[in-house]
Amino acid sequence: MCGVVGFLEPRQAKSADDLSATAHRMALALNHRGPDYRDVWIDAEPGVALGHCRLSIIDLSPLGHQPMTSRSGRMVIVYNGEIYNFDELRKELQQEGCEFRGQSDTEVLLEGCERWGVDATLRRLIGMFAFALWDRKTQTLYLARDRLGIKPLYWGQIGDAFVFGSELKGLREHPAWSPKINVSALAGFFRSGYVSAPHSIYEGISKLQPGSFLTKRHGGEPTVSTYWSLAEVARHASDNRVDLSDREATDQLETLLGDAVKRRLIADVSLGAFLSGGIDSSAVVALMQANSARPVRTFTIGFNEREYNEARFAAQVATHLKTDHTELYVEPNDARDLIPKLPKIYDEPFADLSQIPTYLLCELTRQHVTVALSGDGGDELFAGYSSYQKAINLHRRIDVLPMWLRHALGAVIRKGSSTAWTNAFSVLPPSVRPLQMGPRLYKLARMLESDPDALFSILQTIWEPLEILASDQRQALAPGNTQGPPSYIANPLERMQYEDTLSYLPDDILTKVDRASMAVALEARVPILDHRVVEFAWSLPQKYKIRENKTKWLLREVAYRHVPRNLLNRPKMGFAIPLEAWLRGPLRDWSENLLSESRLKETGFLDVHAVRRTWDEHLKGIANWQFRLWPVLMFQAWLDEK
Repeated sequence: MCGVVGFLEPRQAKSADDLSATAHRMALALNHRGPDYRDVWIDAEPGVALGHCRLSIIDLSPLGHQPMTSRSGRMVIVYNGEIYNFDELRKELQQEGCEFRGQSDTEVLLEGCERWGVDATLRRLIGMFAFALWDRKTQTLYLARDRLGIKPLYWGQIGDAFVFGSELKGLREHPAWSPKINVSALAGFFRSGYVSAPHSIYEGISKLQPGSFLTKRHGGEPTVSTYWSLAEVARHASDNRVDLSDREATDQLETLLGDAVKRRLIADVSLGAFLSGGIDSSAVVALMQANSARPVRTFTIGFNEREYNEARFAAQVATHLKTDHTELYVEPNDARDLIPKLPKIYDEPFADLSQIPTYLLCELTRQHVTVALSGDGGDELFAGYSSYQKAINLHRRIDVLPMWLRHALGAVIRKGSSTAWTNAFSVLPPSVRPLQMGPRLYKLARMLESDPDALFSILQTIWEPLEILASDQRQALAPGNTQGPPSYIANPLERMQYEDTLSYLPDDILTKVDRASMAVALEARVPILDHRVVEFAWSLPQKYKIRENKTKWLLREVAYRHVPRNLLNRPKMGFAIPLEAWLRGPLRDWSENLLSESRLKETGFLDVHAVRRTWDEHLKGIANWQFRLWPVLMFQAWLDEK
C-alpha cells in the first residue's frame, strides 16, 4: 500500500530542479501512506513528474521501489495497491518472453501494461489499485482505479498543470493550487455525510470513478474510459440468473470467497484481521484461519456503553476460531484526542460516525501487523442494510394513496415555507410540540410524490441543501443528478444495492477504511469485494440475499459452516460511537466553539439559525440530533484545516 502523486505541465514550463522540488513536496505530504521509501521521477522535456511513497508489502528489497521503469525504458509507473493474481500474470508474461528483475507485483503490472496495453491488462487484474503510468514513447499519461473503488485517485487541472494523487493533501503542495469550494459537492456532503464521485470538495478536481482509466496525451484533453461496469454486471445478471440449489450456491460462494481470502494472505510482512463478531468479518476470519497453520491475529474495538459494544461478540467468535485476539476499549478521551486530527486524515469533509472507532482500530492493529483483512462489502452485495426493507415497506404504504391525493398533499405543504411551518407549530406546548416540523413536512411532501428510488434517497438524507446552506450559497447549486439505476434492474432491492455499491460503498465505507488505515501505514484488504465475488452475488436471485426476514442469507450460510449460529444470530449493531452523550459531555466545549454564532457567520456557508436551533435542542435533550450535527462539526473543523 502506498501513495502516488504527480503532474504534467506544458513543455519546458519549468526546469528539472523546479519539477523535482514540487514533486518531492507533493510526495512528502503523502508520506504517512508509505513511510518505507519515497522518491520521484522527472522528465523535464514533456514536463512530467511522478512521485511515490512506499509501504513495503511484497518484495521488500530495492527492486520493488517506485517510481519503477519498465525493462525497455518505455514506461514508468507509480502504483498504490496489490495485484493478487500477479504470480499467474508473471508466468504468462514470462512465457511471452518477458524477463523480470525482482519479485514485486508492481513490475508485473508495469510489464503487462507495456506488452498487453493498459485496457487489456486492467481486465486481467484481481486486486485493489490506483496507479499512474507514463508512456515515454507516445507521451501519454494513464490513470487507473480498481473496479470497486477500494483505492482512491484524484485528478484535475490547476493553472497550467494537470495534477493527480492518492489524496488531496498531495495536490495542495503544487504551487498553482488555488482552491475554491464546490458548493454543489458541499450540498451533497450534507445530504449524505460524504462527497460523491466524480466530484471532490474543490472545483476543478475530480475523483476517478471505480472501474475506469483516464488517458491524457501531451497537450490533449483527458478522456475517461470504463473497463469494468457494475451496470454491465447487473445487465448480464438480469439475463443469466443462476439456477442452483441452496447447497450448490453456498458451496460456490464459499469457494469464491475462500480463494479471495487465500490470495489476500500473500505478503512478506505480518497479517491480521478486523473482527467485529458479525457475519462479514467472522466469515473472512474463519476462511483465513482455515488457510493458516497458526492462529490468525484478530483485533476489535469495544465500548463501555453496552448498546454500542460488539467486543464481547467478537471475543466469542475469536475463542471459537482459536484466533490470537486483541481488543481495545474506547473511552471518551480517546475520541476527544482523535477528533482534531480527523480533518487532516480525511482531507475532505467526511462525517461517518464510525470514522473514529475505525481509526482507533487501525491504530491498534498497526501496533502488531502491517496488513489486515476487513469484512467490508457484505451489506452491499448481500442486502444487509435494514434501510432497504424499510424503504420498500414505506413505499408500499404510501402507494396505497391515489397519486392525485399524494400530489395535492405535497402542494399544500409547499404553500408554506419550511420556517413558517416550524413557527406555526411553535405555539404548541413543548411537551407535545413536534421538533423542526418544517423540514419534516417538506420531507413528507417529497416522500408522497416519490418512486422507490427517490424514497430511498430521501430516507438517507441528513440535511436538505436549502435547509442547511446559507441563502447566498444556494445560488451556486448545480442541478442534482436524477439519473438512477438502469431500467433493466427492475427489482427495488437490487436498485438500492446498485446505488449503494456505486456511491456509498466507495465514497463512504472504503474511503473511511482507506484514510484510517493509511494514516497509520496499515494496509487493509477487502476479500468480499473481489470482483469475482461481486459478479457472483449479482447473479443470485433475491432469495439468496433475504429469506425469512434474514438478511445476507447466503453469506450467513457460509459463515455458519465455521461458526455456530448462536454466536452470529443477533441484531445488527453497526460500528458507531455513543456520540449523543459525548456531545453533551466531553465534546461539548469543542462543539460549541465550532457551532458558535460568530464562527458560523465567519465561515459563511451555513444557515446559522438552522444549526443553532439543532444544537440547542440537542443540548437540552429535547432530541438526539447527533447525525445532523456531526456533518456540520466535521465541515467546520475541516474549514479550519484546509
